[in-house]
Amino acid sequence: MGLSKYLKAFKNSKQILEGIKNNIFKQEHIEAEAEARFDICKQCTALDREGLHCLMSGTEPCCAECGCSLELKTRSLSSECPRGKWPAIMTEDEEDLLIEKLDNGE
Repeated sequence: MGLSKYLKAFKNSKQILEGIKNNIFKQEHIEAEAEARFDICKQCTALDREGLHCLMSGTEPCCAECGCSLELKTRSLSSECPRGKWPAIMTEDEEDLLIEKLDNGE
């Protein structure tokens, strides 16, 4: 695994943590988006079901292009497909504001 993937993961740690949070504390609208994104990933040649290209072992299925766990990446609304197959829905700041509002029951 190339060092550049680890550096990119470190740079995207906020998005990874958001994916973890959204995976633990499920919300209907995020789950719907994650499902739609994963449906696209299932058709992609970069889908790694065995975990050969995952940054962290045991996190498959992942994206062979970036090494991210798709269980987490698809749930981060500010993440996008590295091949451009699905876009980020909002910026990280917009996502933080949305999550804060949802957490406060707004």
